[in-house]
Amino acid sequence: MVSLDQARKSALALPEVEEKSHFGRPDFRIKNKIFASLHQDKFSMMVKLSVIEQSVFCAFDETIIYPVPGGWGRHGATMINLKKIKKDMFLDALTTAWKNIAPPKLVIKHFPDA
Repeated sequence: MVSLDQARKSALALPEVEEKSHFGRPDFRIKNKIFASLHQDKFSMMVKLSVIEQSVFCAFDETIIYPVPGGWGRHGATMINLKKIKKDMFLDALTTAWKNIAPPKLVIKHFPDA
């Protein structure tokens, strides 16, 4: 399980992330591009993955990680059930989303082995 506070702190711990708000939900951005948003009412977090990454994470257990319903989900938007996910898997999905949105030079700077 990952608490809402842990999810927020984990997102903000990634390099150069800032928290803003999108449709009344806290979101997390790199260079003003959203890579994650916190859905406090559903105790979940949305992360932006590639379609392939989404299929890999969702293959683990679709009650824990699953595509956002509708068109966004078909393009990699993925929900994480914070009540059920293990912290290591959560951090992996969150970091993957950050790497997808961050500029390549920033990814290389902070994650040279990526």
